[in-house]
Amino acid sequence: MTATYHKYILNFKQPSGTSRGILKTKETWFLILNENGKKGIGECGILRGLSIDDRPDYEATLGWTCKNIHLGLSMLLHKLKEFPSIQFGLEMAFKSLNSDTEFELFPSEFTKGRDSIPINGLIWMGTEDFMKKQIQEKIESGFKCIKLKIGAVDFQTELNLLKSIRKEFTSKDIELRVDANGAFSPDDAIEKLKQLSGLDLHSIEQPIKAGQWDQMAQLCDQTPLPIALDEELIGVFDVTEKRALIQTIKPQYIILKPSFVGGVGGSEEWIELAINEKIGWWITSALESNVGLNAIAQWTYILQANVFQGLGTGSLFTNNFDSPLKVKNGTLHYDNSMQWNFNLI
Repeated sequence: MTATYHKYILNFKQPSGTSRGILKTKETWFLILNENGKKGIGECGILRGLSIDDRPDYEATLGWTCKNIHLGLSMLLHKLKEFPSIQFGLEMAFKSLNSDTEFELFPSEFTKGRDSIPINGLIWMGTEDFMKKQIQEKIESGFKCIKLKIGAVDFQTELNLLKSIRKEFTSKDIELRVDANGAFSPDDAIEKLKQLSGLDLHSIEQPIKAGQWDQMAQLCDQTPLPIALDEELIGVFDVTEKRALIQTIKPQYIILKPSFVGGVGGSEEWIELAINEKIGWWITSALESNVGLNAIAQWTYILQANVFQGLGTGSLFTNNFDSPLKVKNGTLHYDNSMQWNFNLI
């Protein structure tokens, strides 16, 4: 078996606002395995400033991984514990190599085109008019769940925007989720949660910055609005520490990005712990190309989690790869009449 890696820059169709700034491009790397004429493809994607493996030695580690591919998947996953995105790329590449086709990794009713995955529509931060326009487009497209990034503009403006949605659509019409990306301070978070709770929201992701377990535990205990942990899970590698985090903070939900939390294996550890503690969960992509999104979606489907998933990011880029993944009426479909066009040039 041989392995190579290839860097690829994804370009956003329009700059996308988060509480950490504006995203215009997204780096990703592809691991390509070759063995006896068969090929396996995996994607290793990081987000600068957020991924735990956004480190100066990232590409060198990819090179080491390719040179040591003979160690096999299990040993490599163990050695690459601090590089969750490379772990996920490896899992994907080995699964791809051992599948009948390079891109059907988890055969199911989803990959046969007979079933779909309900997903949320993602609203990016920006001016009030820009956010309103996105919301209208999502609702007209048939989305029943909308997730808004908040925390970058004035809180009252965001509150008014959410109120305007609720005037037209009840929670039976549209499920609303918000993601603060840690933008609130521990001092004012509970007051903001109280104001948001009057809008019949489903949940809020990461109201305060990660790493403040005691403050987050207090918030989760007192909150009038369900809290979902996201960034809080990043960089927690050991299952004992994962259990400690879950049992200390006791969140209402956790959100799993395989590229951030150790791929499928790392995510399934979190899911098992959450189920044991009666904590809800869902899966979200982390701005991967359609290659990574495809793997996440196929794996998510076989988990049979009956909630909206965060898998609607495939249409954000100008230079994504043509694939069978299509968003229709707020659900992700696998259209087998569409062909993959995976070309790195």
